[in-house]
Amino acid sequence: MDTLSYKTLSSNKISADKKWFVVDAEGQNLGRFSSKIAKVLRGKYKTNFTPHADCGDNVVIINASKIVMTGNKLEKREIFSHTGYPGGQKRITPKEMLVKDGTSVVRHAIKGMLPKNKLGAAILKNCYIFSLENHDKEAQKPTSLNLNDLI
Repeated sequence: MDTLSYKTLSSNKISADKKWFVVDAEGQNLGRFSSKIAKVLRGKYKTNFTPHADCGDNVVIINASKIVMTGNKLEKREIFSHTGYPGGQKRITPKEMLVKDGTSVVRHAIKGMLPKNKLGAAILKNCYIFSLENHDKEAQKPTSLNLNDLI
């Protein structure tokens, strides 16, 4: 057997076969939904997954303001941020975030599940989140993605 004939194929930004998906977030649990979306954005469901490259798909999320959190997490959980100045701690609940911007809770959850480097920031740009049903990505012809079919 010739072992040199087996080559490991490594995908890169140019050779990645990117597809467009649209996902409805209405009635979905935030954590489970976000982890599956992060895997699709990263490309982990593809056979040519490469950890150091952006080989994932583009995802359009609709109805992000209708996401569900179990228990009292919507009122009790606090999302922490810091301005960088002394005494600059800011705490906000997901309920307050949804009132200000219907997409910020979902974006924050997905961002936390991506790599904390330049690649993670580039992958997050492939996620388009809309708080209502209408979106402006019809020209890309996104196909519907059922998250329950994913493992």
